[in-house]
Amino acid sequence: MSARALWVISHDKGERVSVRFSRRFSTVEHRAKRLAGSSYVAIPDDNTVLQLLLTELGISEPDKPYAALRDDCLDRQRSPALELRVDAGNRVLWPVLAMSRGPLILACLPLVDVPPGPRPPLAHLLSVSQGLTLLAGLHAFLLGSGSRPDSEGLASRLAALPSVLLQACPLGTPLDVPALGASAPTAHMPAGNQKQPAWKTGLHRGRPVVNLALIETVRSMQYGSRARQDLWDVYGTVTCKCEVEGVLPNVTVTLTLPPNGSPLQDVLVHPCVTSLDSSILTASSVDNCDGSAFSGPYKFPFSPPLEPFRLCSYTSQVPVPPILGSYQLKEEEKQLHVSVNLKLHESVKNSFEYCEAHLPFFNRGQIGVADVKVSSGQLDVSKEKSLLVWALGQKFPKSREVTMEGKIVFWGPTAGPTDPLCTDLTAYIKLYFKVPDMTLSGCCVDQHSVQVYSSTKPRITTSRELQSKEYFIWNSTGTAPVSSGHMIL
Repeated sequence: MSARALWVISHDKGERVSVRFSRRFSTVEHRAKRLAGSSYVAIPDDNTVLQLLLTELGISEPDKPYAALRDDCLDRQRSPALELRVDAGNRVLWPVLAMSRGPLILACLPLVDVPPGPRPPLAHLLSVSQGLTLLAGLHAFLLGSGSRPDSEGLASRLAALPSVLLQACPLGTPLDVPALGASAPTAHMPAGNQKQPAWKTGLHRGRPVVNLALIETVRSMQYGSRARQDLWDVYGTVTCKCEVEGVLPNVTVTLTLPPNGSPLQDVLVHPCVTSLDSSILTASSVDNCDGSAFSGPYKFPFSPPLEPFRLCSYTSQVPVPPILGSYQLKEEEKQLHVSVNLKLHESVKNSFEYCEAHLPFFNRGQIGVADVKVSSGQLDVSKEKSLLVWALGQKFPKSREVTMEGKIVFWGPTAGPTDPLCTDLTAYIKLYFKVPDMTLSGCCVDQHSVQVYSSTKPRITTSRELQSKEYFIWNSTGTAPVSSGHMIL
């Protein structure tokens, strides 16, 4: 259910009837226009809605003589779902839900999707029951346990209502209506006249904290053949979680590169970034990179939402992949001879959170004998008897090179997994690894340059890591899949 509009009307005796609060949701109204098509009826201004609503409720100008539009007994009131006649009764708004409690009338216009023709029973429309629940929640928030709060208390709650609705009904869609009644009478309001944006559903109260995480992901396709070019690429993301006081706090995060680092390319930023050097966005991996490309520092000023978000993403060209490998698989006398060599590049930090090499075997039986030796780490056969798992641990040896040699025999009546691509000697190794506190591009978040304009000094934490995804080393003696200039991932 979504609400097209909400109204809070004061009609206490002896006081002038007036609209004390109204809220229209343009995104929901756009949906209503698309759903209704030619039968769409726009919502009039608040004064017109007020008069139509009072007339339909039968409480407009009670001291005046009989008026057919208001007092005709044939015009049965269909409260709480009313029909407001717009344009002299030719067009109507329906169903306008109204709830009169104490000195207030609460009303809303829910979005309903009903086909042309006879209207369905109200009990069949979920939006009607949800709209009434929303009005009940508003009533509980505005009037509390009593039915007549003092004027100052009501004014305070009405002033807090925009902030409360951002949390309970963001962009017109109720999320946590029961929380309305439990909300504090004096909800936190934006300081001064600064308007809280609709996309920010609350305000942070407490010690400011800024957490920044930079993750670079490397993909690779290595063939071990001069006839086929090895491929790899690197892309990074910066995830941010800012808990900073204020409606639109200002935060600036800076990314830096080493002096010989390649410029970042294909940079995309979150919409909350307020300004950016245009040269940051022009570097593209499609174009040839020249020495004039912008190489930082990369400054991102923004006003953060409350939830974690991706501040930016980028790609980077690195000269070599972090782990170079060769894989040779040969079949002789119903045995597979395996030879693997993996070498960690000297520029990569030799400290892994984890590092494993998986050797799957498709379209064969189960592994019966695995007479295979490794120079480092531990080798295991999976329960399904179709996969070798080589756990390399957290460090390569001092030589930064590891090897695997041996033979594998398959037997048994139970067939292993199948793959139409990996037939005969077409096979691969897939690497899984994570290296904390490093990136291939050398990019990092400069913790000391993070600027937060807040009354209290924030606690700033940063981290970075390198991880693998779709990192393949193909058997050089088999037929590996190749796509001209692009990885098959």
